[in-house]
Amino acid sequence: MNIRKTLYITIAAVLLVSGTLDAQNRNRKTVTVTPEQILMDAVTLIDNGDWQKAGSMLTYLTENQPDNDAAWYYLGTCCLYAGDFSGAQKALRKAASIDPKNYWYKDRLATAYSMSGETDMTVATYEAMLEEFPDKDDIRYSLVNIYIQLKEYDKALKVMEDLEKMYGKNENITATRYDILLRQGKTDAALRTLMDFNSEFSSPRILSMIGDHENAEGRDSLALSRYLEALELQSNYAPALLGKADILYSRRDISGFFSCLDKFVSDEETLPSVKAQYLNMLITRNGTLFLNNHKEKLEALYETLVSMAPTDSTILNAGAVFHYSTGRTDKAKDLLHRNLKAHPESFDANIMYIQILGSLDDWEGISSVCDSAITRFPEKTDFLEYQNIAAYHLGDYERIIDNSWKIISMSPGDTAKIVSALSSIGDTSYSMGDEKTAFKCYNKALRLNPDYAPVLNNYAWYLATKGKKLKKACAMSKKTVDKEPDNPTYLDTYGWILHLLGEDKEAKSLFKHAMLYGGKDSYTILKHYSLVLEALGEKELAELYGSMAEKIKGEED
Repeated sequence: MNIRKTLYITIAAVLLVSGTLDAQNRNRKTVTVTPEQILMDAVTLIDNGDWQKAGSMLTYLTENQPDNDAAWYYLGTCCLYAGDFSGAQKALRKAASIDPKNYWYKDRLATAYSMSGETDMTVATYEAMLEEFPDKDDIRYSLVNIYIQLKEYDKALKVMEDLEKMYGKNENITATRYDILLRQGKTDAALRTLMDFNSEFSSPRILSMIGDHENAEGRDSLALSRYLEALELQSNYAPALLGKADILYSRRDISGFFSCLDKFVSDEETLPSVKAQYLNMLITRNGTLFLNNHKEKLEALYETLVSMAPTDSTILNAGAVFHYSTGRTDKAKDLLHRNLKAHPESFDANIMYIQILGSLDDWEGISSVCDSAITRFPEKTDFLEYQNIAAYHLGDYERIIDNSWKIISMSPGDTAKIVSALSSIGDTSYSMGDEKTAFKCYNKALRLNPDYAPVLNNYAWYLATKGKKLKKACAMSKKTVDKEPDNPTYLDTYGWILHLLGEDKEAKSLFKHAMLYGGKDSYTILKHYSLVLEALGEKELAELYGSMAEKIKGEED
């Protein structure tokens, strides 16, 4: 850090830069503030995430002390955090030019190039740094990762050789070289790398990698022997346990398979998130049959997980997903409720609990959770939207309208949210008998998005039920069918309007299409179809669809 002179600034300058002075200093004419203090204050602001204010302070400092390399460095860092990669590169280049022997300035500059996707400059910077700082192995590891991304595998291997000469063989170098050789398609050489290391050093990690390689090549007996060797060295080594479990399952040794999983799940050293991720993958990979055949054993594993980490969010969520998949919705609800109690400030915990309540039609519960979440997350509209769903089922239409106006006020410039909220206000207002407000909201929504199908459909339907502006309704409804040709609701609306306009042949083809996409499950669509058929003189077919409609109505009643 080369601060070559002391800078004194007036109180006005301090106010401009930091905006902070205690009350007793405000009555004084001048206050001296050193560059070191400004720099320290700016760094504190960066640490607290206030990059805008820190940037203003650092910009002021660099303008008044252009040779202050530390100020340029932190200005570059500030720009980097704020996503201004061009500004970051400019500031960091300046810092490095003032103090060309500073490793950290150049390392941060390389990061700025990398984050902006300038791979060539990233590589050039690291390669130049390697010549200047040959003892910094972090540079070599960074270069290896970049060379792998660029598929320059020979260069990556050369750097790995240098690392091995410097530090000797170790697990990380061996594992990386193995990965590079596999990417080159040199399978035998890759395996030989692992075997050579294992001949000198016994390692659970490398032995497990050999086992994985042998297993992938179909040599499961050799693979199993390697996993067992690894477990002799470290009995709870997760990759070896899971590799062994995989082979036992393929051999239909279900008891041995679950014994391995029980040991894996019970291990206190393995991260809960790793356990949850593996079990979720296991169920997803093996499908419903596996889940149903081994439900009790899997349940025991999840119970162990929860008992070992009763407040861990990943565990509680994973257990909830499992129980929901097996039809135990109440158990899933209990776990998600526990997760919400343990992590009330978690957005995801709130959302997942609301979703499980929705699957149980617990609209009162959703509304209550949303009340709390709206307070915790005042900037989010999600909970207002979920509460609107609950309010619809509870018949609380005033709340829907109030929430929707809040969503609009919270979403300036977000056309999608505004249009959706206007649609909700329109639909709800119409249900409450306020046709004027409903149509006003629909018109506002369509000015913002003329192709928004839900508004087009409902607006057209309400006009049709009133017998008003049928040609306008027809044009709007046609747009919905053009956009979603297999939506039975839109087909029904369009078909019915055509019927009202006397175009029954065209209407019939739409209803026939609707029958293929769920129309047979709707009383309204079936009834409309029967009336269209009757208008065409097809009485027998009309009676058939009419009776189907009445049957559905009877079941609903």
